[in-house]
Amino acid sequence: MPDNTSGAWDLIAVPWHLDEHIPDFPVPSGTTAVINPPLPEKGDGEVPRRVAVLHRAVADAVAGTARPLLLSGDCPASLAVVASLQRRNREVAVVWLDAHGDFNTPAITISGYLGGMPLAMLAGRAPELFAGPLGLRPVPERSIVLAGARDLDPAERDALAASQVRRIPATAGAFRAALSGLGGLPVYLHVDVDIMDSTEMAGLRFPAGPGPTLADVENCLTAITASADVVAACLACAWLPGQVSRPPARAAITRLAGALGARLSWPPGDTPAMAP
Repeated sequence: MPDNTSGAWDLIAVPWHLDEHIPDFPVPSGTTAVINPPLPEKGDGEVPRRVAVLHRAVADAVAGTARPLLLSGDCPASLAVVASLQRRNREVAVVWLDAHGDFNTPAITISGYLGGMPLAMLAGRAPELFAGPLGLRPVPERSIVLAGARDLDPAERDALAASQVRRIPATAGAFRAALSGLGGLPVYLHVDVDIMDSTEMAGLRFPAGPGPTLADVENCLTAITASADVVAACLACAWLPGQVSRPPARAAITRLAGALGARLSWPPGDTPAMAP
């Protein structure tokens, strides 16, 4: 059987963007669980309720693993991961790599897009959405590190500036310095692929222009796993549906997982051409 758990990772695939299923989402060989629960019928105002059902399924799958590594089509799946981790850890720190702040709330959002709110939700700034059903406790802002965020809405920028969230550049050196301030807490590590330069990562849902290269992010992940107790991680594969299954996306996923110590392999005939 292909070795996808080097470093004791348990792979979980979440082929969804909010409540939209992604049929061609890449699922490596040897994946522990593919999350695909039946959701309530679509209707006006039903997206949060549908997503809540999905998140409960993710949390249950995470609870059944020792060290989960999610491949997800969005960032809000992080809420389910952290809620599940909180069942077995008194406190959890969050290290978040993203071109966007994900720090909007229903009160300040311009678009209303739920995918722009998960870090604020983790910090307890929008408990009316998913915290209750998941049993999610607020993560203290002093225990959150946000790296690489460069595309922020004005009110979101102000909210981050007034918060205790530590913002750093996405460099290995910055991570080594910042992680020492987490007090040895177990870490949930979140990587949105749109943190990377959009000229290198084609087909992203929300490209954010110039940014770190794939090699830069690999170096960051190596530094993080060497400096922190990473107990769970998520690669938010935020490509457009028609792009996420293409060889460049799969090659990037393989490299990022490799930097975390997980050796991904793909079903026969489904192996991406690796980038140099």
